[in-house]
Amino acid sequence: MYQIEVKHEGLNKYRVIKGSDSYVVQKKAEMQIKEWDEKWEKKLVLDAKNEAREQAAREKEEKKSLAMQLTNEALEQLKIIENTLQHTLDIDDKINWESLKDNSKFKKKKPKIPAIINEPNEPKKDEEIYKPKLSFLDKIISSRKQKKIEEAKTLFELSHEKWIKDCEQVIRQNEENNAEYEKLLQEWENEEQLFLSEQREKNNVIDKQKAMYKERIPSAIIDYCDMVLSNSEYPDDFPQEFDIEYNADTKMLIVEYSLPSPDRVPSLKEVKYIQARDEFKEVSLSNAAKNKMYDTLLFQITLRTIHELYESDDVDAINSIVFNGWVNSIDKATGQDANACILSIQTIKEEFMSINLSQVDPKLCFKNLKGVGSSKLHSLSPIAPIININREDARFVSSYDVADSLDESVNLAAMDWQDFEHLIRELFEKEFNQSGGEVKITRASRDGGVDAVAFDPDPLRGGKIVIQAKRYTNVVGVSAVRDLYGTVLNEGATKGIIVSTADYGPDAYSFAKDKPLTLLNGNNLLHLLHKHGHKAKIDIKEAKKVLLDD
Repeated sequence: MYQIEVKHEGLNKYRVIKGSDSYVVQKKAEMQIKEWDEKWEKKLVLDAKNEAREQAAREKEEKKSLAMQLTNEALEQLKIIENTLQHTLDIDDKINWESLKDNSKFKKKKPKIPAIINEPNEPKKDEEIYKPKLSFLDKIISSRKQKKIEEAKTLFELSHEKWIKDCEQVIRQNEENNAEYEKLLQEWENEEQLFLSEQREKNNVIDKQKAMYKERIPSAIIDYCDMVLSNSEYPDDFPQEFDIEYNADTKMLIVEYSLPSPDRVPSLKEVKYIQARDEFKEVSLSNAAKNKMYDTLLFQITLRTIHELYESDDVDAINSIVFNGWVNSIDKATGQDANACILSIQTIKEEFMSINLSQVDPKLCFKNLKGVGSSKLHSLSPIAPIININREDARFVSSYDVADSLDESVNLAAMDWQDFEHLIRELFEKEFNQSGGEVKITRASRDGGVDAVAFDPDPLRGGKIVIQAKRYTNVVGVSAVRDLYGTVLNEGATKGIIVSTADYGPDAYSFAKDKPLTLLNGNNLLHLLHKHGHKAKIDIKEAKKVLLDD
């Protein structure tokens, strides 16, 4: 009897084939293995097909899931737009001054005191190692005894000398470690003091800003309102740029606000996965729905901005707010950039704060407050603002040109002071006219106040700029620069510029640092003249002599 064991690992099959003829048994075994192999190949092909089908199904499910996720994200964006006004109603918009301060700790670790290295123990003569080891012969033979005594003595002396050197080394090492520690400690203390000093300086600025706000200084009111609006959370694509002017006499705040253009507002509402074409399809709001949402959004931003400013008014500095909404977009007719005021509203605090904003229809609320704007804001039709940033001032007088009469022989430091003020006005008018601005000169008072006022029309970066002209023959001291800064604050201006024929002292430059002040000396003035095609000179010595003779 013959037999052969056959098995197949893949199919997990096992069989014993028996027979009386070895050849027949062998052939049966081969046929069995071949049959199993064929079954295995078929199984592999079938498994691969099943895996492919399962993978395709998984991918389709993943794409369906992705489409659902994208849809949810799109709906969340639309919900944010829908709740633009509601978002601010649960937030306290007042500025937390303490939160603006830096109360962090100095993070660098203080150096560790070095461990003291102890001196080694002093060797003693009575220690066993320094006693001579005398044998019987050593005790009998004095020379042998004396030799061992001398050897023990020498060993002690060498050990003692080494001990002294080791002690000296330990002392030096301790001194070096202490010196290095003192150096590191001093550096650490210096860095800590610098950190604390800078921290105090920053926090003092916050305290001063708070004090100025509490005193209702116009520039501080503007800065405070700027912080309030800057803290307001909007989608990243929204411009969130604005310009603010405050009138302390009327307690009126004018806000020129840059609103998002229609292309900045999301319109995607759904993402579908089309299984038959294995592709994603985006579904957006209809034009009508998008336009309605855009208009509602602008009304919400308007009401929200006014609400945030009134609610945060901690010192009752604001009685009324004028909000002018501007949109920067592409004019479809010309293809050029266009910046238009499309809505404007003036509100009274008491009336506005009595409104329950959580229940209002933004458009109806805007209209009820006598807001002005197109019935279709999405058309971006420009309107005239109810109130512009004020450019009228009773101090303004008619001006005359001086620059054309100049040549290299004219000494600016010696010219008539009224002519000098008109020259400065003329030069800055040339500068600001390039961007559509204007410069007006005030009545001659020679009181160190406002000599000219520039208006930059840009609703976001522009504003009111106070200019002082100083036809000086001596160095301009810090007092003149302090006066300019006080004028900037009193005028509610965004910047102050002082122009002098002379130079400024270091204390003047130091005071102007980090303030909205620009100091132009004689060289700067000559450069400005040359820029606009005029020439003159500044000779201080000659001017002093001329003015003295006069």
